[in-house]
Amino acid sequence: MKHNPEFLKVVERAKQRIQECTVADVKARLDRGEPMHFLDVREDHEFAKDHAKGARHLGRGILERDIEGLIPDQQATIILYCGGGYRSALAAESLQQMGYRNVISMAGGIRAWRDAGFPMEQGGG
Repeated sequence: MKHNPEFLKVVERAKQRIQECTVADVKARLDRGEPMHFLDVREDHEFAKDHAKGARHLGRGILERDIEGLIPDQQATIILYCGGGYRSALAAESLQQMGYRNVISMAGGIRAWRDAGFPMEQGGG
């Protein structure tokens, strides 16, 4: 997907203010059973088609509205992903502004997860 230049500028500014990690980092955390929330912030239809195994869905459009009900602990580790790492970067920045302290965006998003051959699930949303 080709993104518009202004969108990319906004994302790059957000990435300077957030933490990112690789898909391998996330997979290792999951394998170790680390306490964390693994959230897919893509659209409902994207999540229903397929998503990273173990991820829960909270779409970008309702993230700020619903996050406190899903994850009231602002110190909890939250790892976000989207299609390629752009929307999750924006979402991470937004959650930080809401007071969440341990928010991480998974660089490369679900495309990098798929490319790595990591486990996928279908359905939900």
